[in-house]
Amino acid sequence: MKDLQGKNFLGITDLRGEEIRGLLQLATQLKSSSLSPKSNQVLGLLFYKASTRTRVSFSVAMYQLGGQVIDLNPNSTQVGRGEPISDTARVLDRYLDILAVRTFRQQDLEAFADYAQIPVINALSDLEHPCQVLGDLLTIQECFGSLSGVTLTYLGDGNNVAHSLLLSCALMGMNFRLAAPDVYQPDNSIVQKAKQLAREGTEITLTNEPKAAVRGAQVLYTDVWASMGEEASANSRIPVFQPYQVNEQLLSEAEPEAIVLHCLPAHRGEEITDAAIEGQQSQVWNQAENRMHAQKALLAKLLGIA
Repeated sequence: MKDLQGKNFLGITDLRGEEIRGLLQLATQLKSSSLSPKSNQVLGLLFYKASTRTRVSFSVAMYQLGGQVIDLNPNSTQVGRGEPISDTARVLDRYLDILAVRTFRQQDLEAFADYAQIPVINALSDLEHPCQVLGDLLTIQECFGSLSGVTLTYLGDGNNVAHSLLLSCALMGMNFRLAAPDVYQPDNSIVQKAKQLAREGTEITLTNEPKAAVRGAQVLYTDVWASMGEEASANSRIPVFQPYQVNEQLLSEAEPEAIVLHCLPAHRGEEITDAAIEGQQSQVWNQAENRMHAQKALLAKLLGIA
């Protein structure tokens, strides 16, 4: 596997398929405690958006690696008062060993990477959520033993999570289907990039027909219908997205062994029902836990300690 030490992780395609497989193998070893790399390095978390799973999973992962975490709340640092990203990034570069940024704009994330020499991790942007997808892939691999040939159906808004899933499925030889209203399909540049990356025989399907997309799938995945920053349109989206709700009826169209995933937080009764998220086919809580293991592997590789 290519050495990842010192690299940035701004999107899932910053990794090759073999590197993702290596990270998942390392995450499995870390999860089983068969490997325990240690570091005294410092991770900075600069989060412009609210977070539960990303903040806590990164913090616990770094602590378990023996490192330290500094929470850089924009409201209590100069970046929140308008200090240029270029200035903040160059100063943080002198203090930290690695930086995770959760922000609204991908351009801001890329600016941090341009001005800091330390590794910068995309902890969520408007374009991608690649750390989420590493945990998703680990969960799917645990359930099915392999990723190759597994069919994942994503239902709902073609957002940042959908983008990272689309690209990662192409990289890993998984079939990807997305069912969404026509005006909420994923960014076309991401779709074209995924098609270029996809192996021969790998299926990439975009549709507005949820039942057709679910039929024969092994993984049903959904996210909220209105992401952070889109709250003003949340109520108007509900009737548009209602046919795409993950519920028992839709789940019955999938393969019998199909699993249900949700990146959380969930709006129960909207994009997913209580029965689906709490049912026997739900892997949502294992998925949430696996964020920590996958990110621990990512930190260990980027810091060069595993």
